[in-house]
Amino acid sequence: MGEPTSRLTVLGSCGAWPEPGRACAGFLLAHNDFRIVLDLGYGAAPRLFAHCRDRLPDAVVVTHEHPDHCADVSALGRAWHYTVQAAAPAGSPPPRLPLHCTPGTVRRLAAMEPRPHPAELFAVHDLGEPAGLGPFRLTPYLLPHHQPNFGVRLTAPGLTVAYTGDTGPSPLLADLARDADLVICDATLRTPPPEGEPRYLMTAAEAGHWAQKAGARRLLLTHFWPGTDRTAAAEEARAEFGGEVLVAEEDLTVAL
Repeated sequence: MGEPTSRLTVLGSCGAWPEPGRACAGFLLAHNDFRIVLDLGYGAAPRLFAHCRDRLPDAVVVTHEHPDHCADVSALGRAWHYTVQAAAPAGSPPPRLPLHCTPGTVRRLAAMEPRPHPAELFAVHDLGEPAGLGPFRLTPYLLPHHQPNFGVRLTAPGLTVAYTGDTGPSPLLADLARDADLVICDATLRTPPPEGEPRYLMTAAEAGHWAQKAGARRLLLTHFWPGTDRTAAAEEARAEFGGEVLVAEEDLTVAL
């Protein structure tokens, strides 16, 4: 039996910094041979390259500019420059990799490596605008976080995948993940902060709550603070969500 037509591979599952042997936020979504990278934080690039040995991905989405979500986009840019662009016919414009992100992301990438500038490597698009990415329609949702963060809803015929990036609780999560086949959700906090404090991240229980409210089919918990008991986090989510709860683990592949 061949590989499924649609699949999601976890490249990194940690928030803030990577635990030993792990990486920060990163996912590879493949549908009908079109590949989208969703975030690429510290340590996620080597796993991306391991899963894309035949060719590099077709598009990149970065939810926000924190380095645990975008640092390794610089590594992907270098790989693109020295392989895909270097192989372009002489005299033709070098191909650029589509990158949907916030303006702050480009500034961070340029600070790491100004030559070539990210705009020479990537065809940069404002993540705040709906867009088409191969077979997918991307719809962004501005969610509460320390920096502007867009959750993304990716829809193709017969498939919907939602990804929160980093977020606090918000009614928009129910729209983002409405009837999704899979929602990839922030589960950073071990306990909620004191009532009344601004909310920029969520617990696993809150992730389960919003996945249930959205009517999603499956929930993938991710962005765990280093040292989190992931088994306990999954149980907390299952107490709130009636569908299947998965825990992000590096190199886990989920058939969609």
